[in-house]
Amino acid sequence: MRFRHPDGSTVHLAYCTNVHPAETLDGVLAQLRDHCEPVRRRLGRDRLGIGLWLAKDAAHALVSDPSALRGLRTELDRRGLEVVTLNGFPYEGFGAEEVKYRVYKPDWVDPERLDHTTALARVLAGLLPDDVTEGSISTLPLAWRTAYDDARAETARAALLTLAERLDALQELTGRDIRIGLEPEPGCIVETTADAIAPLTGIGHDRLGICVDTCHLATSFEDPHTALDALAEARVPVVKSQLSAALHAEHPHLPDVREALAAFDEPRFLHQTRTATAAGLRGTDDLDEALKGDALPDASPWRAHFHVPLHAPPAAPLTSTLPVLKAALTRLVGGPTPLTRHLEVETYTWQALPAELRPRARSQLADGIAAELTLARDLLTDLGLKELP
Repeated sequence: MRFRHPDGSTVHLAYCTNVHPAETLDGVLAQLRDHCEPVRRRLGRDRLGIGLWLAKDAAHALVSDPSALRGLRTELDRRGLEVVTLNGFPYEGFGAEEVKYRVYKPDWVDPERLDHTTALARVLAGLLPDDVTEGSISTLPLAWRTAYDDARAETARAALLTLAERLDALQELTGRDIRIGLEPEPGCIVETTADAIAPLTGIGHDRLGICVDTCHLATSFEDPHTALDALAEARVPVVKSQLSAALHAEHPHLPDVREALAAFDEPRFLHQTRTATAAGLRGTDDLDEALKGDALPDASPWRAHFHVPLHAPPAAPLTSTLPVLKAALTRLVGGPTPLTRHLEVETYTWQALPAELRPRARSQLADGIAAELTLARDLLTDLGLKELP
């Protein structure tokens, strides 16, 4: 979906396909048929943006076979779909029964992360619509926080600089400007937007910036305006933003609130949980840890890294951090010029919701994704952007 900003530029809205993960190119093609095109039809649009997630094997198949890449581009066109952004965070196995910490491997210390991201950039350059010259890729925020020292930090920095050089060469070859955004996430070396400033300052390259995920922003209790102002002051570009909402518990000390939170404790993904105290941010790596005894102070609200559907906050006594998303979006695209032109709804946890809230069929999932995109569209038009055909 495309929108005209009041400054005349185009803002792109997509949804991320990691909600229906596939490890192979055939699986990706099936996604377009079984999920993405039905969502487009529900929205009544001739064109729908999707943020592709390409696992290692699918990316390798596309970058090593130009005919396969042309075939994917043709299939996107045939089904009324377009790609301006990729989710380069998960490497493989995102559809496994247990993902947890494995999603952070390989990190930016491992040469495979550099190679994979380079491959994604080459693929995206070949998938961009003819009238679009800029693409974006979100990626791992350097590494999970443990076993990370100065030597590893220098290795990761060198990898990012090499990536920037490769992106320069790619633009010279293709005319396509591909940018990479570190995606701050609780528990990682770059946990907050503030953490992203130091590693990105001094790199001297505007192809490297940040992906602001509004679920992660809220989970870490960051104020959107303060966070985005600090990035602007440090001249760290917002390459893209993922529009998402976290799980919010206002009174976590109450038994009924604990019981409601326990329904979201599931075995597949990490649900880092945080609370803001007078002494600073406190947290656990997963929701089950927070629910055990006094592992996390409960005098103040808790937020958990659980991407809840934008249009369907959980029932009381829980809610979502949709107000944080709205505040961030106002700052991102509500001003005289947009801070980013790539927006992506990322709710990959539909099948991890409590059983009674999960979609039971493809059609229900398509309905839900279309409803999320409709909400995002309405927020954009309320900010003065005009939806384009």
